[in-house]
Amino acid sequence: MSDRIRILATSDLHGMIYPYSYADKLFRFHGLARINNMIRLLRDENTILLDNGDTLEGSPLSFYHYMFQTDDINPMTDVMREMHYDYINVGNHDFSYGEEALMMHLQNVGAPCITANWRFHGEKYGPTYVIKEVAGKRIAIFALVTQYIPHWERRENIRHCKFQDAYETAEKTVALLKSLEKPDYIVCLYHGGFERDLQFGYLTEEDTGENEGYRMLKNIQGIDVLISGHQHRSLSGKLFNTCYTQTAQDGREIACIDIYPDTDTIEPRIFKVDTEPDTRVMAFVQDEEDKCQEWLDQTLGTTNVDLKVTDEFDARLHKSQMVTFLNMVQMETTKADISGTALFNGATGFDQNITMRNLVSTYTFPNTLVVKKVTGKILKEYLEKNAEYWTLKNGSIAVNKSYESPTPMHFNYDMIDGIEYTVQVSNPLGSRIIEMKYNGEPVTEDQEFTLVINNYRASGSGGFDMIRNAPTVKTDLTNIVELLAKYIMEHQTIDFTPVHNINIIK
Repeated sequence: MSDRIRILATSDLHGMIYPYSYADKLFRFHGLARINNMIRLLRDENTILLDNGDTLEGSPLSFYHYMFQTDDINPMTDVMREMHYDYINVGNHDFSYGEEALMMHLQNVGAPCITANWRFHGEKYGPTYVIKEVAGKRIAIFALVTQYIPHWERRENIRHCKFQDAYETAEKTVALLKSLEKPDYIVCLYHGGFERDLQFGYLTEEDTGENEGYRMLKNIQGIDVLISGHQHRSLSGKLFNTCYTQTAQDGREIACIDIYPDTDTIEPRIFKVDTEPDTRVMAFVQDEEDKCQEWLDQTLGTTNVDLKVTDEFDARLHKSQMVTFLNMVQMETTKADISGTALFNGATGFDQNITMRNLVSTYTFPNTLVVKKVTGKILKEYLEKNAEYWTLKNGSIAVNKSYESPTPMHFNYDMIDGIEYTVQVSNPLGSRIIEMKYNGEPVTEDQEFTLVINNYRASGSGGFDMIRNAPTVKTDLTNIVELLAKYIMEHQTIDFTPVHNINIIK
């Protein structure tokens, strides 16, 4: 139809340009190089191209850039500028490398950032909304980012930032648009997800305000399209008279929303990115990619301990020695008594000859370390929260489905070294830790420890309020991947007696 209006939206690209895995160099259906060719197939003069944030962080190329090329423009910025986005939003991970890096991106990407609920140096960074006329119709677009960012992000990365309530901003913006602009359609670009099941309406996570998409759909009348993100889910449909979309991470999918004014219908769809990669886009930033690949293949040291992860379920059930190593480095770096860390989704572990590729494929976030003071009572609460990860299914130990669906959240299961403990999965929640020892002696409620975890966990994220509320002893602002690389290079050979301190029983 000649009057069809099309909105194309990317979200949660996480630094992915090239169509292969950095872990094994095998081709994958993801990245901006493939997306650009798909956009060429879908785009016409009645198309609006949007990005919904979480652009800068997440790939080894991004990590390399901010380690060694920080004064230059990010490759993602260069490629997105060539793609001619109309408007962009910011996501929580766009703050992960600090305000200067984000400003470099926003000032060079070639598209206005329209995030309405983010204040920078006391001023609203993006406009309240924008109006774009397409095919004779007035499309109002406004953008929001989850206000939960200060709960995760290091203070120095958001020193001059304030985040207003996303839901309240959406509510006020829609009311303003209706009274002042009377647009034909209202589009909300929201870097946040859905806190409730979209079919039955029950909570699928703690209602912290991190994700408020369901509440927006249900209570704010007048939003025609809600383009969500953050949770990396593949979603499209219509609920409470609002069409919605959400795409998977790393540029695996693109959202396509077609509006037909003649019939007043809206069709939201998710397309898998299965086009051939755009070789021109790849060539555009090839020089930095080649340097990154060379850096990834550098051998840092060797290991005499099996640190490979081939089965993630088993690696968590029986605590892979990869986890032992991570905790060992965290404790040696900070001199803490005990340490907790997760095995991230898709972690590969280390080969015998350890490379930077191993590191960035195993520890995938730019986290830092925080040391907390905890009592035996708090420590038990921490362990009990982690014990919720497990359940019994057909008489066997299995992963609690809430950690797998609707969004995989295996990163919210920590394994702790420095103590010995037993988890009895058949016991009620809150009563699963049946044994907890430190240096062979039972832990008492008033006993004090120093606990080192990453900054994400220290913020209480994942439902760990007991950790957030514990006193902070010190912080180490060095990126954990840097700490790991330095440790391996200094020791050259990793060799330790395997530690089996976690006992998970039925």
